[in-house]
Amino acid sequence: MLLTLRVPRSRLCLGRQQHRRLLASTAPEEAKRQTTQHPLQLEINGNTYPTDSWTNVTPKILSHLGLNKHLQRDHPLSIIRQRIVNYFYGAYRNQRGNPLFSVYDQLSPLVTVQQNFDNLLIPIDHVSRQKSDCYYVNREHLLRAHTTAHQVELISGGLDNFLVVGEVYRRDEIDSTHYPVFHQADAVRLVTKDKLFERNPGLELFEETWSGSLADPKRILPSSKCMDQTKQPCHTLEAVKLMEHEMKHVLVGLTKDLFGPRIKYRWVDTYFPFTQPSWELEIYFKDNWLEVLGCGIMRHEILQKAGVHQSIGYAFGVGLERLAMILFDIPDIRLFWSNDSGFLSQFSEEDLQNLPKYKPISHYPQCSNDLSFWLPANVEIDAGFSANDFYDLARTIAGDVVEQISLVDKFKHPKTGKTSLCFRIVYRHMERTLTQAEVNEIHKHIADASVEAFNVQIR
Repeated sequence: MLLTLRVPRSRLCLGRQQHRRLLASTAPEEAKRQTTQHPLQLEINGNTYPTDSWTNVTPKILSHLGLNKHLQRDHPLSIIRQRIVNYFYGAYRNQRGNPLFSVYDQLSPLVTVQQNFDNLLIPIDHVSRQKSDCYYVNREHLLRAHTTAHQVELISGGLDNFLVVGEVYRRDEIDSTHYPVFHQADAVRLVTKDKLFERNPGLELFEETWSGSLADPKRILPSSKCMDQTKQPCHTLEAVKLMEHEMKHVLVGLTKDLFGPRIKYRWVDTYFPFTQPSWELEIYFKDNWLEVLGCGIMRHEILQKAGVHQSIGYAFGVGLERLAMILFDIPDIRLFWSNDSGFLSQFSEEDLQNLPKYKPISHYPQCSNDLSFWLPANVEIDAGFSANDFYDLARTIAGDVVEQISLVDKFKHPKTGKTSLCFRIVYRHMERTLTQAEVNEIHKHIADASVEAFNVQIR
């Protein structure tokens, strides 16, 4: 299921030399430095940021900054981006016939904690804030975990219809559908009473009993208070239902534009901290229901933070890789980062309506090795040891040669009380066959680096 090429022998040799240089440059001591130790400051996009105890971003992750795969000509992510943008250009036009939506696809992914969490009413104790889930530059800055992070700043600037497209960064497991860097498109549409109730001017956006006062920005309600799928206390039911109808009509239209008019779909109630009520849109694809986007009526507190008091809005977000993997039949998310012509030549922007299926030439075999180790005394997984730390270490050493890592066994010794973990690491190169000797060498470097970084004992 992976991209393969018939490569000249000279190119194969160059690939092996490059990989040996990679191994040499990421010896255990270097891997330990890159994953557990950090310089006093980091220079990112021309700016300098001090590091602290929250710093966990690795050089491997920072190397993705500026690649902008969603803007690369003929790249499948760029094709999906343009399909979404073009659809919204056509769906919303002003009286002169010009598109209402503006597009922002080159905003810096380095954001503040306030932008990524506080502005979006994400509770302080929410799991998404944890170091094990995000890439922090320091306690106050991180690589955005979603393009939603730019909502308040853009709305504050006077925008009421916009799309944000760009890469986002999340620490996650390693398999064919997860990668620490992926791409999102996020949209916001705001309307005033006059626009929403153009045909019914007697209706109101807000309940008469609602005071309209700005909510305490330090008081973020728990999720149980935000899961009412009827409406927010401030909005009238008529306003919410009209906005919901418009939003769902537009997003079903987008789904049919991408997947065809006969695509089977359904709406599923869900919870997001920044919308209420909230839904996910699922499509029926290859005998399974697949989530393709999330959306909802924007929390009014967010609009108030941005200085907007007399509007109601909807927002939605969608992952470009998820759409592209379905539409192009791309089996492995690592392929989106390939610069190989054998992959890129299969796609073209000349006809955005023509979405060819990806055709692998052949399949390079997997190599699978297990790595077992004892954690230090009184250390448990997710209690002193994070699996995502191990995944980042493996990525730092082996790069995208690692196809998948899974925890296959966990054992606690009845006498010593120590915990043993066994990770199965699947290796597969994107462009050639790996020898078992090469894999063993990479695997040993990961084992040695784990000892240095986590003080574990290899079994």
